Amino acid sequence: MIVITGATGTIGSEIIRQLADRGVQVRAVTRDPGRAEVPAGVEVVRGDYTDLASIATAMTGADAAFVVGVLGPEYAEADRALITTAREVGIGRIVKLSAIGTGDVSLGRVGTWHLPGEQAARESGVDWTILRPSSFASNTLSWAQAIRSGNPVPNMTGRATQGFIDPRDVAAVAVEALLSAEHAGRVYTLTGPELRSTHDLAATLAAVVGHPVRVVDIPEAQAREHMLTAGMSAEFADGALAGQAYVRAGRNAIVTDDVRQILGRARTYAEWATDHASAFGADVTAVANSGQSL
Repeated sequence: MIVITGATGTIGSEIIRQLADRGVQVRAVTRDPGRAEVPAGVEVVRGDYTDLASIATAMTGADAAFVVGVLGPEYAEADRALITTAREVGIGRIVKLSAIGTGDVSLGRVGTWHLPGEQAARESGVDWTILRPSSFASNTLSWAQAIRSGNPVPNMTGRATQGFIDPRDVAAVAVEALLSAEHAGRVYTLTGPELRSTHDLAATLAAVVGHPVRVVDIPEAQAREHMLTAGMSAEFADGALAGQAYVRAGRNAIVTDDVRQILGRARTYAEWATDHASAFGADVTAVANSGQSL
């Protein structure tokens, strides 16, 4: 039995799908089981990181756990509590989702948000694996409405590049780590196979949707005001902006071979964009029939 926290999130839901496809027993942990959509045969249980008794119940009897906490300075200890609980109920293997750049002092406070969880995993006394993925290709789904409306997409990273990764590959690596002790004691930095800027991503999406996709630079002060208006704390907003500045300075221009070494391949952003063409308003039949290389 494998327990997946963050079961309705981008990575957690995909891990569940992949494990279910392989016939593995899966228990999905979510705060609201009634709203969870999971494959047939997957057990859904309630678990809330603010209620560790519910987490203990959800994890009892499982062999391995995927741990994803809540991002933000006020939740920095949540992962530690989840991992401690997992160890206490007898989980023997933990895969902790972290983030690229964790521990890099040039990232400032945001670079420390995952450190308590990483430390807890290392000190757990069980098999552990830490995954540090780069920016998700799926983050560009936030551009979908703008692209469908013919409006420009926002950019705060200039011409800087990143190793954008398909979340399906992050999930696939997590699955391997959950199923095999071969990855115990490893920290994997997960990236796509190529460096891409916001302008590069826009050009790829333009080829997918069949019309130009413009890019507009957003001043940092404007972005911060938007975050605060949306209800984010000042510390969270400043941390997010520090992350953007980190990328803008070229510090996240990193490509590793970890995904390819583990999975035997690594998807490109173009592959992800083609598979999600409909979200951006593309004629998926035309995209499928074009045979073009994006």
